[in-house]
Amino acid sequence: MNVLNKIRSFVSDPPPEFVFEVSEAGIAWARTAEPATVHWAPLPEGCISVSPLEDNVKEPRMFESAVRAIAPEGNGHKRPAALLLPDFCARVTVLDFDSFPTDAAEQLQLVRFRVKRVVPFDIENAVIACYPQPRPGGGKKTDVVVAVINREVASHFEAPFRAAGFQCGIVTLSALSALSLRGDAGHEQASPSVVAKMSGNVMSLSLLEGKALRMVRCVQLHETSEQEATDVLATTFAYAEDELGARPQVLRLCGIPREADELRRRWSEEFGLAVTGMQSRFGAPGAYNAGLYGYLETVEAG
Repeated sequence: MNVLNKIRSFVSDPPPEFVFEVSEAGIAWARTAEPATVHWAPLPEGCISVSPLEDNVKEPRMFESAVRAIAPEGNGHKRPAALLLPDFCARVTVLDFDSFPTDAAEQLQLVRFRVKRVVPFDIENAVIACYPQPRPGGGKKTDVVVAVINREVASHFEAPFRAAGFQCGIVTLSALSALSLRGDAGHEQASPSVVAKMSGNVMSLSLLEGKALRMVRCVQLHETSEQEATDVLATTFAYAEDELGARPQVLRLCGIPREADELRRRWSEEFGLAVTGMQSRFGAPGAYNAGLYGYLETVEAG
């Protein structure tokens, strides 16, 4: 499922030379010409605090210094880059429409009117990207995947990269990018499916019907406990059954250690489905680089 190529980004320009994934823990990055080599630059605690409502960059000088240390400055030319932001700093939703215009300006106007009721910030100061997708099995309705981010939140993440000579022509979210990762062998065609991605205390869930994205949730876990995560999964599966008329067939975990076999076994028994991992040809996706690995999959395939 290459949602990244569908709802490509908040902005889109040339193919990137660099890919960066930012989290509270640090910056994962790679050159697209060397996709098997993923680098890691930790950030001081408190430098980034992810929120959809306010500036996420709490220590701008620390953040800018870390970005400048990642790659030597170029020869004066802007270096194309893709920037993957933390899931919780934005909102992604799937809206259904009886009819959806083909004109891009009309699409954004209609989406802006609908989405303002589900975002916790001023929609007039937001950047919006949307992708209409046909509903599986046909039907008259059109599902539209919508990503919305506060303009100042996005610009403050992007500013140190621009200052370091990078042109962030592609800006998207880690969870959307991670959907390009492959599921473990044996359950690739299972549908409906749920991808659960953990990054720190944030759990991002994507409900897929075939290759169509039907629901996205991003939940900040207060206790980061197994029970709290289990409760979030339970409500997601209940929604899937109500909305799709079918229970998910597989739960794909991302950002949860592969050695957590006991947790996988318990969830498999409790929810009555297969629980598998996600994989990349370039390495094992983790809590803070899954989006980057997913993006590298699309670059290689493209």
